[in-house]
Amino acid sequence: MTTLMEMAHSGLITKEIKNVAAKEGVDAEEVRVLLAHGELVIPKNNCSKSLPIGIGRRMRTKINANVGTSRDYADIEAEVEKAKTAEKYGADTIMDLSTGGDLDLIRRRIIDAVSVPVGSVPIYQAAYDGIESMTSDDMFNAVRKHAEDGIDFITVHAGVTRSSFQRLKSSERILDVVSRGGAFTIAWMEHNDSENPFYSEYDYLLEIAREYGVTLSLGDGMRPGCINDASDRAKFEEFIILGELVKRARAKGVQTLVEGPGHVPIDEIGLSVSAMKHLTGNAPIYLLGPLVTDIAPGYDHITAAIGGAVAGMHGADFLCMTTPSEHLALPNVEDIREGTIVTRIAAHAADLVKEGVRERARAADREMALARRDLNWSRQFGLAIDSEKAREIHARSKNVDTCSMCGELCSIKMMRRVMKK
Repeated sequence: MTTLMEMAHSGLITKEIKNVAAKEGVDAEEVRVLLAHGELVIPKNNCSKSLPIGIGRRMRTKINANVGTSRDYADIEAEVEKAKTAEKYGADTIMDLSTGGDLDLIRRRIIDAVSVPVGSVPIYQAAYDGIESMTSDDMFNAVRKHAEDGIDFITVHAGVTRSSFQRLKSSERILDVVSRGGAFTIAWMEHNDSENPFYSEYDYLLEIAREYGVTLSLGDGMRPGCINDASDRAKFEEFIILGELVKRARAKGVQTLVEGPGHVPIDEIGLSVSAMKHLTGNAPIYLLGPLVTDIAPGYDHITAAIGGAVAGMHGADFLCMTTPSEHLALPNVEDIREGTIVTRIAAHAADLVKEGVRERARAADREMALARRDLNWSRQFGLAIDSEKAREIHARSKNVDTCSMCGELCSIKMMRRVMKK
C-alpha cells in the first residue's frame, strides 16, 4: 500500500493534506511538500478514524496528553475519562502508556473514546510478563497488534544500542536512564547479551509501519532525567543514531517524529533543539517539557511549560504535557485538565514568535486586546484558552463592567474618558 508520505512525494494532495491545510490556514501544496520531505507528519493509521493533524514546520505547536494505567492502579473507566478530558481541553493527541490491567481493552477503549490521533509504546505490552522473558518476536508482535487496533503513532526506542549503553556506563550521570522504554530495552539487551531488536531489525519495523501507515516516534531512551545530566554525550550520540534512522524511514516512505529531552536548563534548550533538527534532517521534534528545574515537585507542569515555550521558540513542534503529578503519582482527571491547559499556553506562547505561525497566533492575541479595550467580557471568555476558569474567577467581581481589582478606578475606563473613545 502506498503511504501518505509517498503519495505526497508523487505530487498527490490527499484529503488528509487538504484537511490539515484548512485547519492551519496554509496552502495545501506547501503541506504536501513538507510531508514529502519528512519535515511534517500527519499521524494517521490506515484504519484509524482519527481526524488528521499536522505536526512540524509551519504548523502550530501541537500538544500530547499521556494517559494510561499502572500496575498499582488499573481503572479503565478512569483512563477513558482522562482521555476525554484531555481532548476536551485542547490536547491534539493522546498517548496510552498503560502497563497494568487488560492492555488490549484499555487501548481500544481509548481509541474509541476520542477523535484525535492516539499513540502508544508497544514494548510496555511486550514486557508485560517480564522483561527477561520477552523475545524480539514479542516486541514486533506488540507493534503489529497496536497497528492493527488503529494506533496512529508508536514510540520505539530504536536509538538505544549496545554501544550507546557502553558510553552511558562510563559517564557521570546521576540518573542513568529515566525513560521507561529505554530502561526496558537496556535490561533486555544486558540479559540476552544481544543488540536492541528495534535497531538491529529496523527494516522489519519499517515494514510493519509502512503496512499500516503508522508514524514512528523515535524515542529518547537516553534523555537526561535531571539538570545535572543535561546535554551529555549519551544524549547526543542517540540524536546521531536517530538521525540515521529517520533517513532510512524516509527512504521507505514511513513518517517519523523524533523525541527529545527531558530535563534541560533554559540556556541549553536552544542547543538541544537546534542539534536535533540538524542531525535529523529537520524532522518534527517531540519533547517532554523540557523541565527547567528539578526542585518543583507538584508544579512540574509549570517547569515543563516554561521549557516547552522556550523549546517551541527554537523550533520544537510537539510538546508532551506534564501534570502536577509528575514524579509523584498517577495523574487524576483534574491533573490532566490542568496539565493540558498549561501546555496549551506554552505552545501558544511559542507560536507567537514561530516563523510561519506567528501571524496567525498573534491574531488571537489582538482580538483579546480589542475585547479588553472594549470591556467585552463575553468576548474575552470566548477567546480564553480556559474560558471556564476565566468565567469562574470573574464571577467574584461585584462590578460587571470591570474586575474587582480596580473597580471604578479601572485604567481602561479612565483612558476611554480621557481619549474620548
